[in-house]
Amino acid sequence: MSLVDTDWLEKNLDKVKIIDCSWHMPAENRNAQDEFDKEHIPNAIFFDLDKNSKQDTDLPHMLPNLVAWNEIISDLGISNDDQIVIYDNSNVISSCRGWYNFIYFGHDPKLVNVLDGGFKKWKSENKKTSNISANLNKSNYEGNELSKLVKNKVLIDQNISKKEFKVVDARSRERFEGKAPDPRKNVRSGSIPNSVCLPFVEVINENKTFKNKEDLNKLFQEISKNFEENLVFSCGSGVTACVLALAYSLVNTKYLPTIYDGSWSEYGKI
Repeated sequence: MSLVDTDWLEKNLDKVKIIDCSWHMPAENRNAQDEFDKEHIPNAIFFDLDKNSKQDTDLPHMLPNLVAWNEIISDLGISNDDQIVIYDNSNVISSCRGWYNFIYFGHDPKLVNVLDGGFKKWKSENKKTSNISANLNKSNYEGNELSKLVKNKVLIDQNISKKEFKVVDARSRERFEGKAPDPRKNVRSGSIPNSVCLPFVEVINENKTFKNKEDLNKLFQEISKNFEENLVFSCGSGVTACVLALAYSLVNTKYLPTIYDGSWSEYGKI
């Protein structure tokens, strides 16, 4: 059940580990940690996407190695059998990147959930918030890296001729078609050859909840004919790709999220 609603979480606050995975585009000039410190869902733990990523690279929020991941999650006091609910207060639905990371590192997908509508919906319903930090008791987390769930540039390039999977880009159509400049320095405009575009905003409603399964199914049928489960999602930096991956998992329950981690930040490098 990839998604849980706000009412369900309110009833289960003490039965799950709650993670705030808010991340904002640099141009927004927002500080997710500061916002969390001021107000968050009770018992929530803050997960810093940038800090908890691979550090020895100039690409944004790349997956860390397994040793680093185990240490990060152990420091957060999360155990392998914990049910997790991830939320965000972000316009790019960054909670989905947290969802992907946990599944990639072997957490049972049935135990990893995203709060539909996030913190914005939670607050709009006048549900309880807190500014008290949760007590973290270090655990001994042991992940299991599922390397098949990530693609690198070599595999993306090979697939242009092999056509073994379909790359679906979550960026805006203007950026995908090269009609708008990339917001990152030293990154050109355009898209991966043979990829298709499905802007992530098209799978969510105005209130940041996901569209219903019928509407999602129509969107994916238009772009994924003859590929079924062989979809690989890309975007600008690996965040909104995960929004599409979660949306697709709602209509194809056998699908495990598969991402081109470097995304256009790597492929479009000048």
